[in-house]
Amino acid sequence: MSLSAKQRKFVEAKAQGASNKQAAISAGYSLETAGPAGSRLAKHQDVVAALARKAGSGDLVKPVNAAPAASAAATNAEAPPPDDQALTDALYSSDPKRYLTQLMNDLGEEPKLRLEAAKALMPYVHAKVPEPGKKDAAKDAAKKAGGGKFSSTAPPLRMIPGGR
Repeated sequence: MSLSAKQRKFVEAKAQGASNKQAAISAGYSLETAGPAGSRLAKHQDVVAALARKAGSGDLVKPVNAAPAASAAATNAEAPPPDDQALTDALYSSDPKRYLTQLMNDLGEEPKLRLEAAKALMPYVHAKVPEPGKKDAAKDAAKKAGGGKFSSTAPPLRMIPGGR
């Protein structure tokens, strides 16, 4: 299932190293409900899966006492574009079919979003084969009835008057 806007913000804040309560506050929950909401979101299966994807791709921020990264430019180059950039790419893409194909094949994207892209591409890649209707069946039956051992395949030739 896809994440809501608040869930995505929570995942981003957790990826930056915030606690559950701080991440819930940054996601837009009120101060009074941030603690329970953060705890609930931390156990939500889709949020856990998104955090695991972030951890697997190396997007999680390391603690302050950890060794520094190679360079800031290298980490920025590897980071996926923000959601706003993905939306901009989708809206202004010159070839929506190509964009949907890229989205469908992107393993870092949410599975539900990839499935929706595949469903949207289906009519453009695989044509639907229509089932034969009553008229088609009647035509086939007429061909079978008109054929056989004594049927003529072509009408006889006509003689042209004054011809040789």
